[in-house]
Amino acid sequence: MTNAEAVAVLVVRVVLGVIMIAHGLNHWRGGGKIEGTARWFGGLGLRHGTLQAWMSVITEVGAGALLVLGLFTPLACAAVVSVMLVAGLLAHRPNGFFVFKDGYEYVLMLAAISLALGVLGPGKVSVDHAADIEVTGWAGGGIALGVAVVATAGLLATFWRPERPERAVKTEEPTVTGVAGQETG
Repeated sequence: MTNAEAVAVLVVRVVLGVIMIAHGLNHWRGGGKIEGTARWFGGLGLRHGTLQAWMSVITEVGAGALLVLGLFTPLACAAVVSVMLVAGLLAHRPNGFFVFKDGYEYVLMLAAISLALGVLGPGKVSVDHAADIEVTGWAGGGIALGVAVVATAGLLATFWRPERPERAVKTEEPTVTGVAGQETG
């Protein structure tokens, strides 16, 4: 990896990490705090909203910190891809593609960047590189994508219980014919 490539990967890794930390902190301390985040997750059909909110905070802040450090990079990328898959599938997919319509454009971009980073690796300026534990190429990408898909499927299978629309029971009310054949009921 050239010095220019190492700096480019460092910039992407740190910016993505800071975005994820900010996102997690916002779920914890922003707007409605943990209680509001829990209600939002519940509204998406996830059971145990408070648990989901805290797990989201821990995952986003933890993955962000790991990315900033360049530590266990494929696993940090997997965490980001998984969070974005859940967000994309449950919260943004029904709104279409564009972010300005609350669509999945933004979460798709973060997931794609994370997957690419899993393939490229953390670069020379990272704890992974310094500790000689870098996993790059197909192995890094495979870990990032594989762990993310398994984690997402596990979360959805365990906790996602969307409300089912009530079956429309067709009941006909009796009509009473009144004066001159007009219905009154």
